[in-house]
Amino acid sequence: MASRLPTNNDDIDDTELSLAEDARVAKLSQAELALIDAALLSQVSDDWRKVARVVGMAMLSMQDRPSGVPDVFFAKRVGLLVESGQLESQGDLRRMRFTEVRRRSV
Repeated sequence: MASRLPTNNDDIDDTELSLAEDARVAKLSQAELALIDAALLSQVSDDWRKVARVVGMAMLSMQDRPSGVPDVFFAKRVGLLVESGQLESQGDLRRMRFTEVRRRSV
């Protein structure tokens, strides 16, 4: 995971990539993106789970995780999974510690 300076300000969004991180994720293939999405979806259940937990567990579960891809990017992918209708969310998706997701109820 990317190293971030600790802060006492819980109002800060955690979805910004550095220039180097942005350059790295721009090089991800569609296959790598699909693997990241699959890892994220494998950590979601029918119950609400914090996005930070889903992201952390997904990253740990990927034995061949692409190097240099930060947790913030994984959180952005969660947002895309919500937008595509695969997941439901409650909270502010720009703040993974304060947002929860679950499988979309049918």
